Amino acid sequence: MVTDPISTPNATPEFDPDSIEAGRVLFAGECEFVRGVVNLDQLPDADLPEIAFAGRSNVGKSSLINALTNRKTLARTSNTPGRTREINFFNLAGRLMLADLPGYGYARVPKAQVEVWTRLVNSYLRGRPSLRRACVLIDARHGVKESDIAVMKMLDAAAVSYQIVLTKADKVKAADLAACLERTKALLRKHVAAHPEVHVTSSEKGDGIAGLRAALGALAAAK
Repeated sequence: MVTDPISTPNATPEFDPDSIEAGRVLFAGECEFVRGVVNLDQLPDADLPEIAFAGRSNVGKSSLINALTNRKTLARTSNTPGRTREINFFNLAGRLMLADLPGYGYARVPKAQVEVWTRLVNSYLRGRPSLRRACVLIDARHGVKESDIAVMKMLDAAAVSYQIVLTKADKVKAADLAACLERTKALLRKHVAAHPEVHVTSSEKGDGIAGLRAALGALAAAK
């Protein structure tokens, strides 16, 4: 079995070499920006399996997408939380659609705008027929917050399969990361639509990326 070089024991699910290689090949393929969506009638056709990336503002969604696809600027990143204001779609090799969602939980964005984003994201997550999984990203430095739990409860109620991905693992001491991981796993036992496995990643160091590629690659359309 093969794992990524994460310092925390049992941090990342194990995958066989064939799955790791299949994920690498898929995410090395051509990945094109499709469109940015600000309302549901702009959504692209639901003809590919879809993976959505959700999380609090500045959790590292765009950085993770760039790391998965081994590109630096596919998804635009910003040091200013709340910068992403639309759902951005990317077509990966004609086999998988990636959706980068606006961040939630950032107080400095005007309340009216937050409400618009929240309605858009929640409506998308509840009603997208091609959505195979939502990756809910959690900053490993801070752990699960109330706004994350609210999203998880909404996904539970909508029966949308989701997976927790801890980000920025390289910025946390090993003992603190292990504690965060165990707290997160314990919390997931209360959520019916959540996968029990947690992926621990660092977009900067590349830790956990190969395993996440393998997991998501298993959901892609066949060649």
